[in-house]
Amino acid sequence: MASEGTKKRKQRYLPHNKPVKKGGYPLRPGVQGFFITCDGGRERQAAHEAINVLDSFYEELVHGANSDVKHAALPDKPSNKKIKFTYSDDEDDDDDADDQKGDSAGKEKSNTFVDSSANQESLTIEKTQAHKEEGISCASQVKATPDDDKEGKSDENQEVQAEDQPAKKLSTCDKVICDKKEEKSIDKLIEAELEELKDRSKRRFNNLDSGCNGVVFVQMPKRDGDPSPKDIVQYMITSIASTRKHISRFILRVLPVEVTCYPSEEEISGAIKPLIARYFPVETQTPYKFAVLYEARANTGVDRMKIINAVAKSVPGPHKVDLNNPDRNIVVQIAKTVCSIGVVEKYKQLAKYNVRQLTSSEK
Repeated sequence: MASEGTKKRKQRYLPHNKPVKKGGYPLRPGVQGFFITCDGGRERQAAHEAINVLDSFYEELVHGANSDVKHAALPDKPSNKKIKFTYSDDEDDDDDADDQKGDSAGKEKSNTFVDSSANQESLTIEKTQAHKEEGISCASQVKATPDDDKEGKSDENQEVQAEDQPAKKLSTCDKVICDKKEEKSIDKLIEAELEELKDRSKRRFNNLDSGCNGVVFVQMPKRDGDPSPKDIVQYMITSIASTRKHISRFILRVLPVEVTCYPSEEEISGAIKPLIARYFPVETQTPYKFAVLYEARANTGVDRMKIINAVAKSVPGPHKVDLNNPDRNIVVQIAKTVCSIGVVEKYKQLAKYNVRQLTSSEK
């Protein structure tokens, strides 16, 4: 009996020396998005926060800064206010005086209410008498008509019946029908939004498991007309640097990713070609100075210098390497078996795209 109990208890624990599955949507080659670093152990909170922040800056970049979109920024001052209560010795006298005033006011109001009710009763009596007289005159007119005009009688009777029907009931029914239609349409809209949220392919930003501590990858699907991850990050970092507003608690650094592939020389040199053609064109009158930034996590089998040389050789001739003062930086981030590559500008001037340093009070 004891052995059976121990077996049941052992089954509850996780298997020893075996990797634990963190999520069903891991980071994979062929996607674009944002490579975000955060505090260790706060990956889930940082992912939710990053999606909200990126969504707000996306709306501002697409619809303009003067749009009515409210951004998820923290207020500069607390909204709670302190309420102070003061006490005095003359409160009892004031309360008695207020009670007396209230009684007198109540009496006056009751008298006016009685007078108004009496006036209303008299008005209703007069109205009923007038309606009765009008009904008698209408009936006499109907009787006075000749027998030959049957069609005219039927038309007049229909008009009288239509006038006698209460308009209020029709209006209330119409309102109820309209309200039901509006409720159905709202319910359908909510259901459609929920279905879109469930479908990960229709979301604007998705969280992918990077497999490394302190790293969050937010995927942005490729759609026609949408700005690139570089444009969104560049706009976000420059606006944060100018306003110095705190937008997050867990996010440290935000880097754009436009190419993802396996961390090998052949894969990188083949996947980086469209990115180099976009940001480092061959035919240009103003060549750029560039530098390659390399960082690897949870992968010690890749040679650092081989990857840097492969990236640098893919840039055409008019552009030159300058490690001290580059115009554009090619950022290479390796997380386990996936290599993420992006291009940034003013990397050192903008505190290496570190959000926490940009919003700190120290200069």
